[in-house]
Amino acid sequence: MALETGLQGLRVLITGASGGIGGAMAAAFAAEGCELILHAGTREQPLRERAEAESWTACVGSGDLRDPTTADAMIDLGIERFGGVDVCIANAGEWPEAEVPLAELDDDRIREVLEVNLLGTMWTARAFLAGLSRRSDVRPEVGASLCMTGSTAGRFGEAGHCTYAVAKAGMYGLLRTLKNEIVALDPYGRVNLVEPGWTVTPMARAALDRPGSIEGVLRTMPLRQLARPEDIARAVLVLSSPHLSRHVSGEALTVAGGMEGRVQWGPGDIDAEAVKRRLSRD
Repeated sequence: MALETGLQGLRVLITGASGGIGGAMAAAFAAEGCELILHAGTREQPLRERAEAESWTACVGSGDLRDPTTADAMIDLGIERFGGVDVCIANAGEWPEAEVPLAELDDDRIREVLEVNLLGTMWTARAFLAGLSRRSDVRPEVGASLCMTGSTAGRFGEAGHCTYAVAKAGMYGLLRTLKNEIVALDPYGRVNLVEPGWTVTPMARAALDRPGSIEGVLRTMPLRQLARPEDIARAVLVLSSPHLSRHVSGEALTVAGGMEGRVQWGPGDIDAEAVKRRLSRD
């Protein structure tokens, strides 16, 4: 018997939907027949054009999620356009490419990365939960779902990116707490976290194109391949599904090819060009 996701007709908010992973999430949920509330940081028009070109049932908003009112406005947009928000994907984030050790980090960069990645996620979660408190259509067979996009940096750390690692690690505190708080608003509500590893997105491509970068990344992964945005999107879709993950809450799913905090492969074991060729075929 074919598995059904139960997502058709649900109202899904995705922050950072104009990025590589966020865009893949939007396409995945649109394919399930969802009504989309899509947030863009600065690329609202290209996102709006894509939604129209692909005939998504969607509304688009934008704003800086460091400002708590941006998340509130996105929830209000979902309520105004579709009558509510059933699924919230707190995906927006920032990864500064430059590697800078903590001893050399300036105050502004520390604050920016923490505010974008951790506080932005917290404001989004708060707005979603506050929106649930105003709902009158809680359905036992569905249950609200919040899924956050973390990172393997929050699990293993990442030299030169201390603030990013700290921000993503902080999502564990949100995860473990909000899974208990959401059920006071929706007794069937769930909260989960997806942790991508190295994923080929516009944000990460420059770093991955540096000589030796792919070999270095893959040395800690038994699966000698890089993730695509669609790999992350499908994991989030499964965790958001009221059928496939009905009894899954408070869980962190790592999507990183089996990455561990130890070296798996030695010099010469990884063919970076073959990895690139496979990506182009996929």
